[in-house]
Amino acid sequence: MAKQYETVIGLEVHVELATKTKIFCSCSTQFGGAPNTHTCPVCTGMPGSLPVLNRQVVEYAAAIGLAVNCEITRECKFDRKNYFYPDNPQNYQISQLYLPIAKNGYVEIETGGTRKRVRIHEMHMEEDAGKLIHDEWDDTSLVDYNRSGVPLVEIVSEPDMRSADEVIAYLEKLRLIIQYLGASDCKLQEGSMRADVNLSVREAGKEEFGTRTEMKNLNSFKAIARAVEGERERQIELLEAGKKVIQETRRWDDNKEASYPMRSKEDAKDYRYFPDPDLAPVIIDEEWIERIRAEQPEFRTEKLERYEREYNIPRYDAEIITESKKMADIFEAASTACGKPKKVSNWLMVETMRLLKEHGMEPEELAFSPENLAKLVELTEDGTINSSVAKEVFEKIFSEDVDPEKYVEEKGLKTVSDEGALKEVLQKVIAENPQAVVDYRKGKAKALGSLVGQTMKMMKGKADPALVNQKLKELLDH
Repeated sequence: MAKQYETVIGLEVHVELATKTKIFCSCSTQFGGAPNTHTCPVCTGMPGSLPVLNRQVVEYAAAIGLAVNCEITRECKFDRKNYFYPDNPQNYQISQLYLPIAKNGYVEIETGGTRKRVRIHEMHMEEDAGKLIHDEWDDTSLVDYNRSGVPLVEIVSEPDMRSADEVIAYLEKLRLIIQYLGASDCKLQEGSMRADVNLSVREAGKEEFGTRTEMKNLNSFKAIARAVEGERERQIELLEAGKKVIQETRRWDDNKEASYPMRSKEDAKDYRYFPDPDLAPVIIDEEWIERIRAEQPEFRTEKLERYEREYNIPRYDAEIITESKKMADIFEAASTACGKPKKVSNWLMVETMRLLKEHGMEPEELAFSPENLAKLVELTEDGTINSSVAKEVFEKIFSEDVDPEKYVEEKGLKTVSDEGALKEVLQKVIAENPQAVVDYRKGKAKALGSLVGQTMKMMKGKADPALVNQKLKELLDH
């Protein structure tokens, strides 16, 4: 009988915090600046420069800690983690080992209808390193220190996950919590959320852990799921062949769907941590914690219940909308403005989702204002424009955030409700399509659709289809 194996997974998740300035200096944290333009003596590790802690980093870290049910360390300290690497300008990283800001938390996840808790061992604050850019043409490596000193929290889970599905559920839950807090945009493609996967396999039923590997270079949820499956299979194949799994750090290549070794981790590195002499301990008193707790937002779970109760929209709609903080904010503000939550929900669920997919965008990138969506709902509901014109106008709102009232006025898109003008067009359509008229009178329903289409074409889409239907029938049945 073939052996059954169990996968054991723990994650180290790095999240860049959404502060405007870096953790220990006033340089900008903005993504995408020209290389080495967001730098100063502090974040490039110049001798004699001194770090000054950004208070907002502590606020965000404590807020995340509370949201993932951690104990907040009342007196936490920064340590120096010493290692030499070109993107690490001081040759040490300011991090937290002995007294991290938060520990002993958990996140509840749900997969396949089953709930479980993934425990969080600890979370610490630290600074990000710079970024190496390898130029294969010149066979050189360049370093950009813009990211050096960008504030991070590292969230270290216990090895509680057993599948790729659980890993993704945990990451999605973490991302939503942090986005709802406004503590980070958590864009994996920009590196503001990064996950290292520690994975081992063992025979089912055994208590003892197998030898684990760590996988890096994972910049999308799909890549993480593929990496988990790929590494699980690789380790099982080794064990089945009677070979040993080597403890090492591996790099995942998503194009090849394979990982390869980066460095051996036979012995854990001695980073020679010691308390940073330039930074005083951070004292977090009860009053500060209570203030941060009181400012916590309404998270997704509470929103879901409130949306069903207050806005009377289906559970499915509520689940899709609350998957994104941005989408939820637009929904609430637009519903308040027009008083028609189900109509707002329909625009978000159908047209917004379609355009996001078409443009390869994330919901967090939505740039239109809730007020303009609310105006569009009202224009459609009061019959000022018909549904096909409304879709055309919404595309403009989606891409350029146009004011729909002004746009409809300027482009002459209002529905023609002048019955005299409509009657003239209908008579012309009937005269020009005698066969369709004969077919309709013989009971062929499709013929009416054809006449309605001709009328809408002549009216340049600005007639009310329901009114066209009604008036056509009146003329044909006469």
